[in-house]
Amino acid sequence: MIADIKPYPEYKESGLPWLGKVPGHWDLMPNRGLVRRRKVLVGKRHTEYQLLSLTKQGIIVRDISTGKGKFSSDMGTSQEVRSGDLVFCFFDVPETPRTVGLSRFGGMITGAYTVLESTGRGNSRYFELYYQVMDDRKLLSPLYSGLRHTIPVDRFLGIRTPLPPPSEQAAIGRFLDWASIRLDRAIQAKRKVIALLNEQKQAIIHRAVTRGLDPTVALKPSGIPWLGDIPEHWDAPRVKQCARKISKGTTPSTEGREILESGPVRFLKAENISAGCITDKPLCFIDEETNWMIRRSQLAENDVLFVIAGATLGKTAVVPLEVLPANTNQAVAFIRPNSRVIPRFLELWLQSSRIKELIWLNAVQSAQPNLSMADLGNFVIPIPPCNEQQQILLFVAAITMPISETISRLTREIDLLREYRTRLVADVVTGKLDVREAAKGLPDDSSTEIVEDLVSLVDETETDNEELI
Repeated sequence: MIADIKPYPEYKESGLPWLGKVPGHWDLMPNRGLVRRRKVLVGKRHTEYQLLSLTKQGIIVRDISTGKGKFSSDMGTSQEVRSGDLVFCFFDVPETPRTVGLSRFGGMITGAYTVLESTGRGNSRYFELYYQVMDDRKLLSPLYSGLRHTIPVDRFLGIRTPLPPPSEQAAIGRFLDWASIRLDRAIQAKRKVIALLNEQKQAIIHRAVTRGLDPTVALKPSGIPWLGDIPEHWDAPRVKQCARKISKGTTPSTEGREILESGPVRFLKAENISAGCITDKPLCFIDEETNWMIRRSQLAENDVLFVIAGATLGKTAVVPLEVLPANTNQAVAFIRPNSRVIPRFLELWLQSSRIKELIWLNAVQSAQPNLSMADLGNFVIPIPPCNEQQQILLFVAAITMPISETISRLTREIDLLREYRTRLVADVVTGKLDVREAAKGLPDDSSTEIVEDLVSLVDETETDNEELI
């Protein structure tokens, strides 16, 4: 069905530089004709409302009882949201994970957001989709003002939005909901395969780093209940006994310094540590004076990085020479191994399934999970002689390489599906593709299925906008 979609037969200039041409029968209308601001503070009635959150997946209901995430100390300043209202985040727009969401729930949301209700002249789902595209393409930048890149509400209400006929707006929303659910299901299926492959990989690693490669080796009690027996000739020291230094990073702002877009010293964050590697996204730097001021967290080649706070708690990587000089922030610790352990072997042990369980068991659950430096240093690591460590590393690399390659391929496929979905939504809501015929064969109202699937397919690693307020 998607492959058969064609462009419209006739186009005209929209007069909007970021939009270009639109179908000839579409109108353009100022937003104040389509939506109006609605601000109703819940006040003392806040206990009567469920708390909502604007996320990458749209508006969701938050579970306050978990204690996860940040919450306002005064819920009375929250504002009412009704099912069908649009919620916009008009501040820090470039950094905000999602600028707009259409609420399918009644509840309350932080008063920092802008709640808009439909005037009845347009389809709210189409309006949401159009501004999601604007958000994804960062086309709202001409509207920013001030240091916090804020969009004044009056300015937003004054700009024009393309407006297909009402039946066509509904058809566009229905088609894109149908397509998105099917693409999300394909993504979810690939995620499940990746999860199974990671379990298989973890089992291989755990066996190798706790029992070695010789199945006939004599064993002895490790003295650690969860570790059990280990090869007789292995030691079982704590991580701190295998390190010349264990430290965590520092935030430059605590020293009155800034993070730069370019500079002589790489500044690594938790986001830079992924799949055992150091990535370039985000690419941040500090100057040499700042590096000297926070010198206790200056990195060296073969330091083992370990994320101690946030959603990626427990991620690891070994520092290669090419990223130096480098420093790191407070969410990342580093271990500088001594001669007892090869850095890659230490990292491999920290990746093992049992250590991952211990990390989350010991982490303090507050606004974000946080592991103390003491707990990190007290983890027990079974270590063989260095020559055997090297043999284990070579074995694990060889046996897990096909698994890692399959995971990488599936991850690339997921990225391509996401890119395709983003492009499809953009082409449909801006009139590059005509879905009127395709939408005719779809159910008139599949909203229940859509909501249920959206809830089940939410990527829990996505950031709530509230984390940025």
